[in-house]
Amino acid sequence: MAAKKTGGISKPALILSGLLLVLLVLVVIFFTGGGGEKVKRFVDSNVPKPAAAPEKAATRVVTLFFVDSEDLLHRETREIVAGPTEADEAERVLAELVRGSEQGLDSPLPPGTKVRQVFIAKDGLATVDFSREIAEGFSYGSTSELAAVYAVVDTLVSNFKAVKKVVLLVEGAERETLGGHVDLTRAFFPDYSLVAK
Repeated sequence: MAAKKTGGISKPALILSGLLLVLLVLVVIFFTGGGGEKVKRFVDSNVPKPAAAPEKAATRVVTLFFVDSEDLLHRETREIVAGPTEADEAERVLAELVRGSEQGLDSPLPPGTKVRQVFIAKDGLATVDFSREIAEGFSYGSTSELAAVYAVVDTLVSNFKAVKKVVLLVEGAERETLGGHVDLTRAFFPDYSLVAK
């Protein structure tokens, strides 16, 4: 006897259709917020925040003394990075003196001279330690040696209220002269008589 055929849908097809309908309802609920419930947004504290723009370093304007062909000193202003201490600023100022003039004047110090350290004592004495290039870089005449010394001294005293006098060292040691003319075994007070009028 032949099996009786029914015109209905098979049981597996009904189950599959039911599952698809439930899935469709869940998808609609998920994307519409489930009956008006708002989906809250949150900020994950572990996500790094965008980096703030780096702050521009504070600067200050300083006066440097450069030399002309007649060994007279001329003032020239320059901007340097400020702080954190006056000794740090003094090192930067003297490095600019070595770097040279922006107005066609001569640097009083030989190229390659390095400022090893500046120490400013409470009594107003600034001790400046230069590398050996300051003495070996070129031969000084008496007026050019005097101009080199006072370019350093006048530059420091003009820019730093704490500095009253200056001692120059070479490679950490006292030296009699730079080029045989100016006695370096003493402290120098500022002298603006070499500055061009």
